[in-house]
Amino acid sequence: MTTRRSAGHASTPSSPSANGSPSTSSTPQASRRTATKIDAPPIAGSPFFPTPLEAILLAIYPGTLILGSLFSTLQPSSRNAPYIPHIQSYDPLLAPSYFAKKSNVLNVYFVKIGWFWTTLAFFLLIFSHSSLGRPLTLDLTKRRVQAIARYLTVTAVWIAVTQWCFGPPIIDRTYRWTGGQCEAIYGEGPEDQLKRAEMGAAQQALTHAACKAIGGQWKGGHDISGHVFLLILGSAMLWLELLPAVMRTEGLREARRVVTADGLIRSASIETEKPSREGEGRSKEMGIGLSAALGVAGLSWWMLLMTAAYFHTWFEKFTGFLVAFGAIYTVYFLPRAVPGLRKVLGMPGV
Repeated sequence: MTTRRSAGHASTPSSPSANGSPSTSSTPQASRRTATKIDAPPIAGSPFFPTPLEAILLAIYPGTLILGSLFSTLQPSSRNAPYIPHIQSYDPLLAPSYFAKKSNVLNVYFVKIGWFWTTLAFFLLIFSHSSLGRPLTLDLTKRRVQAIARYLTVTAVWIAVTQWCFGPPIIDRTYRWTGGQCEAIYGEGPEDQLKRAEMGAAQQALTHAACKAIGGQWKGGHDISGHVFLLILGSAMLWLELLPAVMRTEGLREARRVVTADGLIRSASIETEKPSREGEGRSKEMGIGLSAALGVAGLSWWMLLMTAAYFHTWFEKFTGFLVAFGAIYTVYFLPRAVPGLRKVLGMPGV
């Protein structure tokens, strides 16, 4: 006997609900709608370490210092040239290379005013690249404000180390803490004796620049290489700002790790804001800013190599490197692990 099934009991893919609306079913579209950045699962990795690409970039700096120092040690002309420790360079009359003289054009017009060129390149980059806001406008987007906050923090470190730190800068303070002082180079006449006595009474407060201004010589202490510090600090800041802005893939952003407010480690892409205007957020280079940043970073690398080859001792260059890397790490890497600091300084490209 054949049993006939009632139409009212026929099985259908979906049946209306009691109020007449279709029942909710799980679909890919619905899953995508419910997935949010906050729901992103925690991932492996440490926010305290750079990505592989960043590590390769940062490794260029110690590699350059080692290469230049080895060249200076192995090159016969450098080994045989007289080196004057208290001026951290070779005798200018017997220098083994044009770039071994402090009077070389790049040292005088680029390194000596290096923070001016770094500042110019930085602001050309952030106000001309579409990933931070409308190009070539003064539109202060959140990304630009945070980039300026990073610049001001790095600049404050540069001022404290090389210019002023509630008195003499850190470089000069370190020199004095390690036994350095300003020595007189006057003759033996009565006037010279008087000048020597006047300088002796005030030399405890002298900076390196002031010592030179009164005709003395800075001798006896450890001199952190200001050139190494400046060249690494400025160029590393430019590189870490421009790489996320110009990369055409999400690789760098996805690879970075951050600690979120709930204490979990996630990809930095979880905090990426959607562009507020058409064209923002895309890696569309504006030539002037990108070219300026690359130009300053490139010249900085060359002069870092020349500094490593012809100026300062190994330990002076090493301490300059450590101070610069400490500042860069604090501004560009530490915020990844400290959500409160990240709210202020942000992250390039996020």
